[in-house]
Amino acid sequence: MKDFSQHDEEKDQELSELLQRYEDFRGGRGGSYIEEEAFEKIIEHFEAQEQFLKALQAVEIATEQFPYSASLLIKKADLLLNRRKYEQALTLLEQASIFDNNNIDIYILKTEAFLALDRQEEAVELLKEALEFFEGEDKIELLFELADVYDDYEDFEKVFDCLKEILQQEPDNEEALYKICFWTDYTGRNAESIELHKKIIDETPYNELAWFNLGAAFQGLKLYEKAIDAYQYALVIDEKMDYAYRNIGDAYIRLRKYKDAIEYLEKVLELSKPEDVIYEAIGFCYEKMKNYALARFYYRKASHLNPDISYLAYKIAYTYYKEEKYEMCVKQLDTALKLKRNKPEYSILMGDCKMQLGFTKEAIQYFSNVVRLKPKSAVGWEALIKCLYDAEYYDEASKQIDNALTMTKNKPIFIYYRALIQFAQGKKKQALIYLEEALISDPGQFKRFYKSIPPYFNINKWQILS
Repeated sequence: MKDFSQHDEEKDQELSELLQRYEDFRGGRGGSYIEEEAFEKIIEHFEAQEQFLKALQAVEIATEQFPYSASLLIKKADLLLNRRKYEQALTLLEQASIFDNNNIDIYILKTEAFLALDRQEEAVELLKEALEFFEGEDKIELLFELADVYDDYEDFEKVFDCLKEILQQEPDNEEALYKICFWTDYTGRNAESIELHKKIIDETPYNELAWFNLGAAFQGLKLYEKAIDAYQYALVIDEKMDYAYRNIGDAYIRLRKYKDAIEYLEKVLELSKPEDVIYEAIGFCYEKMKNYALARFYYRKASHLNPDISYLAYKIAYTYYKEEKYEMCVKQLDTALKLKRNKPEYSILMGDCKMQLGFTKEAIQYFSNVVRLKPKSAVGWEALIKCLYDAEYYDEASKQIDNALTMTKNKPIFIYYRALIQFAQGKKKQALIYLEEALISDPGQFKRFYKSIPPYFNINKWQILS
């Protein structure tokens, strides 16, 4: 038996002889005759070597010898498409269709030319027409081509329709199964996806991708328990499907089952390359479980892989804040703010820390920065006004309440604050008038407002309201 190297040597020898025959033929030497199939091999060789001019020259000679060869005309059209000669390519493809109208490459190359010429509607009509004539694998290929056309022109609902039709014809088509998972999430057609994948599972119950897609569709509808069940079936079939572990972890986070989420997220780290999002998710779980030391441990691991370390420094800072370790929180926030000064959430947390540490004027500066960055957000204005109230800068607080009401389109919460400031200034009757106005505007805000006043504010000032 010949070994592979000997076989390769023989193929190389045959190709060299064929190329020499071609050169002789092209030069008019020796009266050589080259068969149509041999021309195709020569053209394919030049294409493989990326010698496209030589390939085009060879196909020109070949079509002169075999003017009625559909396959050679198709090859020539393909080479012309690469040179952006779209109209010439279309003319050749029309000729080729006369000789062989059942060649799928004619339709695919015509589609490419139409798209290059921005004739999307013609590309769609051509492919729809072709779908009437082809069956089996050819029809599947055309449906994928049609899906790509719809994708290019952002008709995403029809991309989903094409993939759905593919799976109805070929339930175990891996490419379609992978793609439809993305497009289900993108288009929000989760209910259809559930129905489709249940049918696929009925036909091919050991199809792990179908089980995974079913889980993803349930997850898209926030049916997390059902999603977990579907992912578990996928893992029974393929225990190394890391994306199933990842999605189960996410589902458990949504269910606030943080310990279970950690178990599955750690499995992702065992099966795949470490990712910052997984470390961050585990850190988030520990944070929710109030294990702030471990939360920081995983946030720091994430920071080694994530270029946006400012965000993770903020996450670490927040764990210190929850532990009332305000000096450590400030240190982490300093790092975050050096990298990204214009992040309102960084400044608002820093302002809170400064308040807790008794640095009221510094806190005011940070809260002022928040309202500068997000003037239409009530959060920054509320923090600033609370801070001014605590510092007993009542006149300034009143001015900022006016600004807040203007910028937030008269949110009732600031009318409550106006009442508070009036009372602090000893204007009890005016305070009650504003309080009544606030209660009429939004009575539900009072409870939140009262609870939102931090312990370092003088709550006794509210005794008039009891």
